[in-house]
Amino acid sequence: QVQLVESGGGLVQAGGSLRLSCAASGRTFSSYAMGWFRQAPGKEREFVAAISYSGGGLTFFANSVKGRFTISRDNAKNTVYLQMNSLKPEDTAVYYCAAARRVLGGDKSSEYGYWGQGTQVTVSS
Repeated sequence: QVQLVESGGGLVQAGGSLRLSCAASGRTFSSYAMGWFRQAPGKEREFVAAISYSGGGLTFFANSVKGRFTISRDNAKNTVYLQMNSLKPEDTAVYYCAAARRVLGGDKSSEYGYWGQGTQVTVSS
């Protein structure tokens, strides 16, 4: 089992950058594929990015963030990161990290068994 805690959210102007972190408990972090999702007010939770387990050699992104966001992991620190550049007002949402006991999680929230509490990202225009 793994517990997840996100941090790094905040208020930023359009065009700016933020880096979200997700710290995981447990000694088997590298065994989990990780993902980031987000949920804006009044909208359903949507996929943002995913990274494979172990060395994280596989990544994929939602089309809406491709080229602007990157995902990475540091297994020594039990942490996954979401670097967000060129932020837009439509990126405003609560961002959640999630873990899946598999090689690579997909873009469906049902594929992930563990979730953090979320961190708010607000992008002003």
